Amino acid sequence: MRLYLTEGNPHCLKVVAAVELTGSRCELQFVGVEERVVPFLAHSKLPCLQLDNGNYLFSTNAICQYLFTLRGKEPSDLTNQWLEWEGTELQTALSGALYMAVVQGKREEAAGALQKKCAYIDQSLMKRSCPFLAADAITVADIVLWGALYPLLSDSTFLPGDLKALRSWFERVCAVAACRKAVESILKGKGLQALKPYLQKQPAPSQRAETPASNEPEGGESADRVLTEEEIGAAAESWSKGLSAWPKPKPIEHPVLPQPNEKNVLITSALPYVNNVPHLGNIIGCVLSADVFARFCRLRNWTTLFVCGTDEYGTATETKALEEGLSPQQICDKYHAVHAHIYQWFGISFDHFGRTTTQRQTEISQDIFRRLLDRDFLLQDTVEQLRCESCQKFLADRFVEGTCPFCNYEEARGDQCDKCGKLINATELKSPQCKICKGTPVVKSSKHLFLDLPKLEARLVKWLEDSMVSGNWTPNARFIARSWIRDGLKPRCITRDLKWGIPVPLEEFKDKVFYVWFDAPIGYLSITANYTDQWERWWKNPEQVQLYNFMAKDNVPFHSVVFPCSLLGAEDNYTLVNHLIATEYLNYEDGKFSKSRGVGVFGDMAKETGIPADIWRFYLLFIRPEGQDSSFSWSDLLLKNNSELLNNLGNFINRAGMFVCKFFEGRVPEMELNDDDKRLLAQATWELRQYLQLLEKVRIRDALKCILNISRHGNQYIQANEPWKRIKGTDADRQRAGTVTGVAVNMACLLSVMLQPYMPSVSASIQEQLLAPPQCNVLTEEFVCILPSGHQIGAVSPLFQKLETDQIESWRKRFGGQQPDEGSANQSKTEAKPAAETKAAAAEDAGKDADPQRAKQLAEEVTKQGEVVRELKAQKAEKAVIGAAVTKLLELKKQLVLAEGKTPEAPAQKGKKKK
Repeated sequence: MRLYLTEGNPHCLKVVAAVELTGSRCELQFVGVEERVVPFLAHSKLPCLQLDNGNYLFSTNAICQYLFTLRGKEPSDLTNQWLEWEGTELQTALSGALYMAVVQGKREEAAGALQKKCAYIDQSLMKRSCPFLAADAITVADIVLWGALYPLLSDSTFLPGDLKALRSWFERVCAVAACRKAVESILKGKGLQALKPYLQKQPAPSQRAETPASNEPEGGESADRVLTEEEIGAAAESWSKGLSAWPKPKPIEHPVLPQPNEKNVLITSALPYVNNVPHLGNIIGCVLSADVFARFCRLRNWTTLFVCGTDEYGTATETKALEEGLSPQQICDKYHAVHAHIYQWFGISFDHFGRTTTQRQTEISQDIFRRLLDRDFLLQDTVEQLRCESCQKFLADRFVEGTCPFCNYEEARGDQCDKCGKLINATELKSPQCKICKGTPVVKSSKHLFLDLPKLEARLVKWLEDSMVSGNWTPNARFIARSWIRDGLKPRCITRDLKWGIPVPLEEFKDKVFYVWFDAPIGYLSITANYTDQWERWWKNPEQVQLYNFMAKDNVPFHSVVFPCSLLGAEDNYTLVNHLIATEYLNYEDGKFSKSRGVGVFGDMAKETGIPADIWRFYLLFIRPEGQDSSFSWSDLLLKNNSELLNNLGNFINRAGMFVCKFFEGRVPEMELNDDDKRLLAQATWELRQYLQLLEKVRIRDALKCILNISRHGNQYIQANEPWKRIKGTDADRQRAGTVTGVAVNMACLLSVMLQPYMPSVSASIQEQLLAPPQCNVLTEEFVCILPSGHQIGAVSPLFQKLETDQIESWRKRFGGQQPDEGSANQSKTEAKPAAETKAAAAEDAGKDADPQRAKQLAEEVTKQGEVVRELKAQKAEKAVIGAAVTKLLELKKQLVLAEGKTPEAPAQKGKKKK
């Protein structure tokens, strides 16, 4: 291995200490600050560790963790928590404090900026009463935090006397020989002054006030930054280059295939189950998030393949088919088209959207199965299963509900508890219930095949640690995967007593099919194989391909443990996930999405509102549940549309274009930059680089903030310079108006490119209005003059429309479900009104809520569902299936009555009347 370092780089302290402490055989090589060691990065990233296999690690914490792991020092959960805290919390405050102390000479302010973080470490040490952060012996957490803090805390004036636990810990780590050697190697006995040449060449860190946690993107509006003269000069120089030396966008030629010596990115989003119409939470959790990243990768000129498709096998499909009087294949065909239409409307840019009911899926699944069988990674066992005698079938796990045996959650599924996240065998549920007929199932025996996870555990653990160190795994994905390992792996059943599925290719098991969670992830491979015969260049090429999986957190166990074990056991050089990106859950208003109760916006309904797809995309990405659950709110949608889009982003872009048309006959005017203009270019460049760094780490929500910050700076720039006034003044005033207008319209063009991953239609509209050259659709770290003086732009028109409160209230009511109002909930507390009066009042209220268009739609649905019920009865279908269809019909009729503005009749009372 070779470790590339820079003298005076404070980040090098921890990695050199890690090398010395672990005794790693590693060549240390000092290089210049600007030297680009990693060939696929556009800028220098140091320190950097080149592995023996040619791969690179360029996150300091990842390097340290990797070195410790090589020596068998596995990190504990507490160690990992400290590493994540250092990277996300401490470094934010520390970078600013270090810059203030060393470059600006503001030592007192620097100490103040670090005070809260130091107090937190001190309190944590006191609570644990341990000599080190995570254990009785030194760990990677101690090295990482020590290396980060050393440049400042080595000066005793930075460490308040009351933080005794922190002081003791710091002195204890400083005394370690490896740490002393690291200090000598990087600081050369010069202390803080050794860092000054390095820090002066770096962008000044943003100084942001600490804010309480919320669902808003981190940071909000960007604070004013102290820009160095070097940054301002570099930004002006980049601007002057224009598009003359700009890289050309890479044309997309299908099939997209990985290329040698290039960055090859393979992106998957969790396969949506075919018989469910996706709601907004499903859309943001996988396909929309993956689409943003795929579009970003293409703008970076990386070779990018984005695949997805519908997951179509399993009991849920069989049941849906019976309910609708269709065959399972017909159901799959019908709902695959529904999914494809929804994603097309949302602008999801799949390279291929496939499905799992294909011959390729059968071939690849059975091949992996045979390889696992040949290598003795499968077990046979007789298992007890839940069988519903009323439905006359073994029940798939997801068609059993009951009380979780671990946390007592009452709506746990037969395969997993959504509350505690633990995997469950259906027979372990307390008070199990058949979801189809609500009956109580009985336990019966059946012989099945199991994937021997314990036998594969050692391979899995090694792969997991390597992947987590070198890749971007979201914190929830790391936690869930590690909790599975910590709890111990057990053999996992991979077969089911069903008809609709991939047959098990063994005579003894010919009446069984693969469990959907064994073959569903294989769908990524088969969908790619249906896209290109050269699919193995993506899926059996871990040396050249970086794989990103996008999903909601409930899918993490299968993608981080079960599926990787299948591929590891197959021993066929499969590409395994490098970056597992999992979201938390998106809720609807104050509750959950529910199709049956009519609560929430589902994919097929979003279009009906008349709100453009890009507005939905923007809002879902603005509230993307990255660190915690978030909620869709109609009021918040109105606020974000009218403030962030209409008044901020749209206002700036529209004004910039209108000034060109109104004052300069549609041609970009001559520009003579002064210091204020150059400072604005530097500010926009800094936001652009932040945007790139955040998206490379798949922090999609935070990167969106950078776009809004640029337009906010642009609005302030226009307002301060008032070109509409200057155009009427002296020659110098008119020249100034031209410069401001030219800079502003170029910022609008830059924003059109940065917006493309988030709002592709709006991006295209801006570029059409500005007649922007196609060559601009590449993202680098430089902001150049894209539209030079004399460039002709097109007709300019507003990008966004205002949302009104009455519209929002109408949609809130429509998608709020049929729930009792406050008056009915409190009826028992008040004296009952006479029946006739109550009925008349109810009829009057209901009349106000009539929705003729909705009523017409529901009338058609009632007719169709009535035909379904009649066909099921004619076919003498199972009672449970007929009952479910009748229940659906009654619910549709109830909704129809309400949509017609009538009052539903109370159900007739059964039983004998009292005499």
